[in-house]
Amino acid sequence: MTSTASPVWLGLDLGWAYQALLPAIWRSTRCVHRAQDVLHDAFVRYALSGRHAELNSPHAYLRRVVQSVLADHASEARRWCALPDDPAQLPGEMANAALLTAPSAEFLLDLQQRLNAVQATINGLPPRCREVFWLCRIEGLTQPEIARQLGITLNAVERHLIRALVDLRALREQVIA
Repeated sequence: MTSTASPVWLGLDLGWAYQALLPAIWRSTRCVHRAQDVLHDAFVRYALSGRHAELNSPHAYLRRVVQSVLADHASEARRWCALPDDPAQLPGEMANAALLTAPSAEFLLDLQQRLNAVQATINGLPPRCREVFWLCRIEGLTQPEIARQLGITLNAVERHLIRALVDLRALREQVIA
Protein backbone atom coordinates (compact mmCIF):
# COMPACT_ATOMS: atom_id res chain seq x y z
CA MET A 1 0.00 0.00 0.00
CA THR A 2 1.50 3.32 -1.02
CA SER A 3 0.78 6.59 0.70
CA THR A 4 0.82 9.85 -1.13
CA ALA A 5 2.13 12.78 0.82
CA SER A 6 0.22 16.03 0.57
CA PRO A 7 2.07 18.82 -1.19
CA VAL A 8 3.78 21.27 1.12
CA TRP A 9 3.96 24.94 0.21
CA LEU A 10 5.84 27.48 2.34
CA GLY A 11 5.64 25.12 5.31
CA LEU A 12 1.91 24.46 4.91
CA ASP A 13 0.43 21.04 4.25
CA LEU A 14 -1.98 21.84 1.41
CA GLY A 15 -3.84 18.59 1.99
CA TRP A 16 -4.65 19.78 5.51
CA ALA A 17 -5.68 23.18 4.18
CA TYR A 18 -8.21 21.69 1.78
CA GLN A 19 -9.36 18.71 3.83
CA ALA A 20 -9.61 20.32 7.29
CA LEU A 21 -9.41 24.10 7.03
CA LEU A 22 -11.64 24.60 3.97
CA PRO A 23 -14.59 22.70 5.53
CA ALA A 24 -14.16 24.77 8.70
CA ILE A 25 -14.30 27.96 6.63
CA TRP A 26 -17.36 26.62 4.82
CA ARG A 27 -19.11 26.13 8.16
CA SER A 28 -18.62 29.87 8.76
CA THR A 29 -19.64 31.05 5.29
CA ARG A 30 -22.12 28.35 4.17
CA CYS A 31 -20.95 29.02 0.61
CA VAL A 32 -18.30 26.85 -1.03
CA HIS A 33 -17.20 29.64 -3.39
CA ARG A 34 -16.85 32.16 -0.58
CA ALA A 35 -14.96 29.58 1.50
CA GLN A 36 -12.55 29.01 -1.39
CA ASP A 37 -12.13 32.77 -1.81
CA VAL A 38 -11.35 33.14 1.89
CA LEU A 39 -8.81 30.31 1.81
CA HIS A 40 -7.12 31.66 -1.31
CA ASP A 41 -7.04 35.20 0.10
CA ALA A 42 -5.49 33.73 3.24
CA PHE A 43 -2.86 31.93 1.14
CA VAL A 44 -2.00 35.21 -0.58
CA ARG A 45 -1.70 37.06 2.74
CA TYR A 46 0.36 34.22 4.17
CA ALA A 47 2.72 34.30 1.18
CA LEU A 48 2.99 38.08 1.22
CA SER A 49 3.66 38.20 4.97
CA GLY A 50 7.17 36.83 4.45
CA ARG A 51 7.01 35.31 7.94
CA HIS A 52 6.49 31.69 6.93
CA ALA A 53 10.17 30.76 7.37
CA GLU A 54 10.23 31.83 11.01
CA LEU A 55 6.93 30.26 12.11
CA ASN A 56 6.89 27.35 14.52
CA SER A 57 3.28 26.56 13.71
CA PRO A 58 2.39 27.68 10.19
CA HIS A 59 -1.03 25.99 10.36
CA ALA A 60 -2.00 27.97 13.45
CA TYR A 61 -0.80 31.15 11.77
CA LEU A 62 -2.84 30.36 8.65
CA ARG A 63 -5.92 29.75 10.82
CA ARG A 64 -5.38 33.22 12.30
CA VAL A 65 -5.02 34.73 8.83
CA VAL A 66 -8.27 32.98 7.81
CA GLN A 67 -10.04 34.58 10.79
CA SER A 68 -8.78 37.98 9.66
CA VAL A 69 -9.92 37.37 6.08
CA LEU A 70 -13.35 36.22 7.31
CA ALA A 71 -13.64 39.42 9.35
CA ASP A 72 -12.68 41.50 6.31
CA HIS A 73 -15.22 39.70 4.13
CA ALA A 74 -17.95 40.23 6.75
CA SER A 75 -17.05 43.91 6.99
CA GLU A 76 -17.21 44.24 3.23
CA ALA A 77 -20.56 42.41 3.10
CA ARG A 78 -22.06 44.86 5.62
CA ARG A 79 -21.44 47.68 3.15
CA TRP A 80 -24.04 46.26 0.79
CA CYS A 81 -27.75 45.59 1.08
CA ALA A 82 -30.06 43.75 -1.25
CA LEU A 83 -32.65 45.81 -3.08
CA PRO A 84 -35.95 44.36 -4.24
CA ASP A 85 -36.34 43.56 -7.93
CA ASP A 86 -39.35 45.85 -8.12
CA PRO A 87 -38.50 49.50 -7.18
CA ALA A 88 -42.15 50.00 -6.23
CA GLN A 89 -41.46 47.87 -3.13
CA LEU A 90 -39.04 50.50 -1.82
CA PRO A 91 -40.40 52.88 0.81
CA GLY A 92 -41.59 56.35 -0.24
CA GLU A 93 -39.20 58.57 -2.14
CA MET A 94 -36.62 55.81 -2.44
CA ALA A 95 -38.81 54.18 -5.11
CA ASN A 96 -38.78 57.32 -7.25
CA ALA A 97 -35.05 57.83 -6.71
CA ALA A 98 -34.33 54.22 -7.69
CA LEU A 99 -36.17 54.72 -10.96
CA LEU A 100 -34.32 57.96 -11.75
CA THR A 101 -30.83 57.14 -10.50
CA ALA A 102 -28.25 56.15 -13.08
CA PRO A 103 -24.52 55.83 -12.58
CA SER A 104 -22.57 59.00 -13.33
CA ALA A 105 -20.23 59.20 -16.31
CA GLU A 106 -17.30 59.46 -13.89
CA PHE A 107 -18.38 56.29 -12.11
CA LEU A 108 -18.76 54.40 -15.39
CA LEU A 109 -15.36 55.62 -16.64
CA ASP A 110 -13.71 54.60 -13.37
CA LEU A 111 -15.38 51.20 -13.56
CA GLN A 112 -14.26 50.75 -17.17
CA GLN A 113 -10.66 51.66 -16.27
CA ARG A 114 -10.63 49.23 -13.36
CA LEU A 115 -12.04 46.43 -15.51
CA ASN A 116 -9.46 47.15 -18.20
CA ALA A 117 -6.70 46.98 -15.58
CA VAL A 118 -8.00 43.64 -14.30
CA GLN A 119 -8.22 42.30 -17.85
CA ALA A 120 -4.68 43.51 -18.62
CA THR A 121 -3.42 41.80 -15.45
CA ILE A 122 -5.13 38.54 -16.38
CA ASN A 123 -3.86 38.79 -19.97
CA GLY A 124 -0.34 39.37 -18.60
CA LEU A 125 -0.33 36.05 -16.76
CA PRO A 126 1.59 33.15 -18.30
CA PRO A 127 -0.75 31.09 -20.51
CA ARG A 128 -0.96 28.06 -18.19
CA CYS A 129 -1.50 30.30 -15.17
CA ARG A 130 -4.27 32.17 -16.99
CA GLU A 131 -5.87 28.87 -18.02
CA VAL A 132 -5.84 27.51 -14.46
CA PHE A 133 -7.29 30.79 -13.14
CA TRP A 134 -10.07 30.68 -15.77
CA LEU A 135 -10.96 27.06 -15.07
CA CYS A 136 -11.13 27.67 -11.32
CA ARG A 137 -12.76 31.08 -11.07
CA ILE A 138 -14.91 31.19 -14.20
CA GLU A 139 -15.66 27.56 -15.03
CA GLY A 140 -15.90 26.60 -11.34
CA LEU A 141 -13.76 23.46 -11.56
CA THR A 142 -12.12 22.17 -8.41
CA GLN A 143 -8.37 22.08 -8.19
CA PRO A 144 -8.18 18.28 -8.53
CA GLU A 145 -10.42 18.49 -11.63
CA ILE A 146 -8.14 21.14 -13.12
CA ALA A 147 -5.07 19.03 -12.40
CA ARG A 148 -6.64 16.01 -14.11
CA GLN A 149 -7.89 18.02 -17.09
CA LEU A 150 -4.55 19.75 -17.71
CA GLY A 151 -2.37 16.79 -16.76
CA ILE A 152 -0.46 18.72 -14.09
CA THR A 153 0.01 18.20 -10.37
CA LEU A 154 -2.27 19.64 -7.73
CA ASN A 155 0.72 21.57 -6.44
CA ALA A 156 1.19 23.16 -9.88
CA VAL A 157 -2.49 24.15 -9.97
CA GLU A 158 -2.13 25.77 -6.55
CA ARG A 159 1.01 27.66 -7.60
CA HIS A 160 -0.71 28.97 -10.74
CA LEU A 161 -3.75 30.12 -8.76
CA ILE A 162 -1.62 31.81 -6.14
CA ARG A 163 0.39 33.58 -8.83
CA ALA A 164 -2.81 34.91 -10.42
CA LEU A 165 -4.28 35.97 -7.08
CA VAL A 166 -1.05 37.67 -5.99
CA ASP A 167 -0.98 39.66 -9.24
CA LEU A 168 -4.64 40.64 -8.87
CA ARG A 169 -4.14 41.61 -5.21
CA ALA A 170 -1.15 43.77 -6.17
CA LEU A 171 -3.34 45.50 -8.76
CA ARG A 172 -6.08 45.99 -6.16
CA GLU A 173 -3.65 47.52 -3.69
CA GLN A 174 -2.18 49.72 -6.42
CA VAL A 175 -5.65 51.00 -7.35
CA ILE A 176 -6.61 51.64 -3.71
CA ALA A 177 -3.38 53.52 -2.96
